[in-house]
Formats: sequence, C-alpha cells, structure tokens
Amino acid sequence: MEEKNGVAICRSAVAMPGFFFFLLLFFLFVSWMPGTEAVWINLPAGGTKCVSEEIQPNVVVLADYSVVPEDSSHEHPTISAKVTSPYGNSLHQKEKMTSGQFAFTTSEAGNYLACFWIDSSDKGVAANVILDWKIGIAAKDWDSVAKKEKIEGVELELKKLEAQVQAIHQNLLYLKSREADMREVSETTNARVAWFSIMSLGVCIVVSVLQLWHLKSFFQKKKLI
Repeated sequence: MEEKNGVAICRSAVAMPGFFFFLLLFFLFVSWMPGTEAVWINLPAGGTKCVSEEIQPNVVVLADYSVVPEDSSHEHPTISAKVTSPYGNSLHQKEKMTSGQFAFTTSEAGNYLACFWIDSSDKGVAANVILDWKIGIAAKDWDSVAKKEKIEGVELELKKLEAQVQAIHQNLLYLKSREADMREVSETTNARVAWFSIMSLGVCIVVSVLQLWHLKSFFQKKKLI
C-alpha cells in the first residue's frame, strides 16, 4: 500500500507542474494578445508621424484620437489623419480635425498604418495626438452584449473568457498558416539555391574542360607535347 501511495504521490507531483505550466502559457497568451493600446504621438511643426500595427484578417479595429496642444495658451491646432491597409487601400481619411474616430474590420493580414500630420494653416505649431487603438476583443462593446443577452456578473466574465479563447484559437490558426507560408518560401528558396549550385558546378566543369582542351591544342601546335 505504501508503495502504491508513493507512486500515486509521485504521479500527482509530476502532473501538477505540467498543469501549472499549461495555465502559465494560457495567461501569457491572453496577455500577449493584441487588445487596447493608447499611444502618445508627438507631431512636429512640419512632418508626419505614423503608427503601424500588424493585424490578422477578420479582426475588428476601433480607435479614437484627439489633439493635445503643447502650449495650452494656443488653440488646438487641426490635424489630418489617414489610415491605410497593407495593400495601400484608404480606410479612413479626414482633414482639419481636432478629434476623430475610425473603425473597420480587417480584410487582409499585415501592417495597418495610421498617419497624422498638422494642417497647412497650423504648420508653425507643434502638437500631440493621443491615439486609443483597440483591437479584437477590446473593441467589443461588452455593455451592449450584456444588455442584449441579459447576462451579468460571472456569466459575463465567462462570455469574455470564451471570446478570448476563440481569439486565441484564431490567432494560433493564423500563426500556423504564416508558418506554413514561410516554410513553403524557405523550401522554394532552398530548391532554387540547390539548382543554382548544381548549374554553377556544371558551368565550372564545362569551363575547366574547355580550358584543358584549349591548352592541349595550344601545346600540340607549339609541339611542346
């Protein structure tokens, strides 16, 4: 009995660290997932500042931005804002704004770019822009969800955890597809390098044979051999 109990104790001692390791990985994944991100952008008197974020497809993006003048004695300068997709499509473009908002659902994976610059009428004034960038679950209006589905408390938190798990699953699938694409590119590159090496070796052999033939012909004409 003692040996059996000892075995059971050893098994539980081995299993518990694995369980905690899984929990640690889960919480690291949740904390690593893109969510809300507030960015403070310093706009120079003449110039453009951009913020980029790599986002996978079918993800909701919601952002608010507002101007904060460096000198409180001056009025708020107006700015222009433009958001573009990885393929250069314009998703949001406004001029002469002191605050604004943009929202969209991503259609392709890649870096989405948000650029800000001061309008020509206020070129001599520097300003700051606060960009509150929300992605995925963070962009979802959970208050509306709670009112619509009539849930609250623990049930609402479970709903949020379910959404997080789904987002993690989608993110893992996206990473898996990216890894497959990178592996395919790597294999294609390796195959091309191998063929290039074989062709280079063949060219070297042909050139060497031609050089030997030319030298042999030259020495025969000179009657040296």
